Amino acid sequence: MKKQTVLITGASSGIGLATARYFLDRGDNVVINSQTELKLQAVYNELKAGENLAMVAGDVSNKSTGEALAKTALEKFGSIDVLVNNAGIYENKPFLDVTEEYLDRFLSTNLKGTFFTTQAVLPQMIKQKEGVVINIGTPLVYHAIAQSPSTAPISSKGAIHALTLQLAAEFGNDNIRINTVAPGLIRTPMHGHNLDNNAGLHLINRIGEPEEVAQMIHAIAKNKLISGAIINVDGGMGAGHRL
Repeated sequence: MKKQTVLITGASSGIGLATARYFLDRGDNVVINSQTELKLQAVYNELKAGENLAMVAGDVSNKSTGEALAKTALEKFGSIDVLVNNAGIYENKPFLDVTEEYLDRFLSTNLKGTFFTTQAVLPQMIKQKEGVVINIGTPLVYHAIAQSPSTAPISSKGAIHALTLQLAAEFGNDNIRINTVAPGLIRTPMHGHNLDNNAGLHLINRIGEPEEVAQMIHAIAKNKLISGAIINVDGGMGAGHRL
């Protein structure tokens, strides 16, 4: 397979870190991003990928971060082949308690981060006549759970699903593919220590691992026929759940 340059936001832990490691282990170049420079530097050192790895610290809700990612990838590796919009936040809060400020947090990080980072890389992908953007969504967009009140983050993720389809339509003629991976409950720092208690939300009755999401992201990056797809990696959560 052709060596690719892969940009991954939110790469200091969880799915982002597993995805960076997965691509690096298979010989690709990777540019990692996280908001916190100290954490990102620690991950950079941990991955030990030498010339195949670069890093850009910054908050993806700022347009300048996406621009810096694109600039770094081109200067160091000469191309931008894959963007993984992984950076995101999730919390539960009852709908009637959601303030404008609270909602803006999710719209800024999840939606604007995905929107503007994608906007930063597309000109180079158009120039190359090739590229793939892989967003991170959630099956909760169409599988609501009453006991998990999360209208703010789910609204932002629903917008990402819609953005995926529209961008796939707008840039398909440029040979640019846009897809979303929708993970279920994955064992990451975001979900805390009692995650296994919720395994029944997956039909296979277990929690997912970050590497399992990374496998799907890698498969989409390498398969040139997948575009405009929302692909669940969720143990069957999108289909139903155990009682």
